[in-house]
Amino acid sequence: MDEYNLSRRMRKIVDLSDEFWQRHVEKPDAELIYKINNQEVGKKLKRILMKYPKQIITSSYIIPVSEGAVTAYYFNNPHTSALGLCPLIIFYHGGGWTFGNMDFYELFLSHLAYVTGSCILSIDYRLAPQYKFPTAVEDCYDALLWAAEGAKYWKIDPDRIFVAGDSAGANLAAVVAHLARDRKGPALAGQILLYPITDGRLRTLSIEEHKNTPMLTTKILQYYIDTYAREPKDILSPMFSPLLAQDKSRLAPALIITAENDPLKDDGILYAQELEKAGTPVKVFTAPNSYHGFILYKGAEGREEAECAIRQFVSGRSLKNVQFIKECVLKREGKAHSFEASETIG
Repeated sequence: MDEYNLSRRMRKIVDLSDEFWQRHVEKPDAELIYKINNQEVGKKLKRILMKYPKQIITSSYIIPVSEGAVTAYYFNNPHTSALGLCPLIIFYHGGGWTFGNMDFYELFLSHLAYVTGSCILSIDYRLAPQYKFPTAVEDCYDALLWAAEGAKYWKIDPDRIFVAGDSAGANLAAVVAHLARDRKGPALAGQILLYPITDGRLRTLSIEEHKNTPMLTTKILQYYIDTYAREPKDILSPMFSPLLAQDKSRLAPALIITAENDPLKDDGILYAQELEKAGTPVKVFTAPNSYHGFILYKGAEGREEAECAIRQFVSGRSLKNVQFIKECVLKREGKAHSFEASETIG
């Protein structure tokens, strides 16, 4: 880990997140997994996470799925909703299909709902090892169907429904986008994939080059895959590894954001290249000097730029015009362009 020369701020993020997620335990048992997923977010950890915006209201729903039910958490800003129909982001959390502390994600998603002006539905899908592949996939797709139907009862624009996720959640979002196409499900406005895992075989160059990064190691990745899969051959299924899908055409436009120092960096980049070859609109950014999970932490490199890119995409800007810059820079550029246009007209 020392080879990455972590800044003091990043070291604090690593230390506090390690303490919360217990990353030093290579193969946590069911009891520890349950404890991690249900623990409260303490004051120390909250210092490096987003603050919950007072404008955002949270409500919960029970969504029926195949042979069970899952809980979903809905974040919306009533003031924004009062102005008209809002986009909806259906979000699938990361955690290797095994972990998923919803209190932890609540802080990030409430913040994201506020800055993007969207409503967000966070899906607490069923987790491994109790529920193996493809339970999480089917839960997430069923949640999309439920949300698309329920959108008419919320102030949601049915033409602006996005699927999104981080890490394993981004894997699920990518697979759901395929299922929505193949099963003639709801039309999606886009997919937002944050440092996704797209190939369960773990064969890329970045897997080897960044196998011991502070926020994710290849050993942990292998544990996640072994825990989620029913049997080894599952990783060859496109529902497990969307990079291996034969047809990547006619999918929802994809915004993919990867981290420079991440074993999964190439998973996102290679998937973007395959989408582009197939004619699916895609834009990929790699956040410099960043690590896996960076968008969740207030002081992490690349967080503000990633957040701004998501806001641009959700607000309707075409992918080719989405920029990976901070919001303040984007606003300055916008003012400069407006000034130049007025000078030209004058």
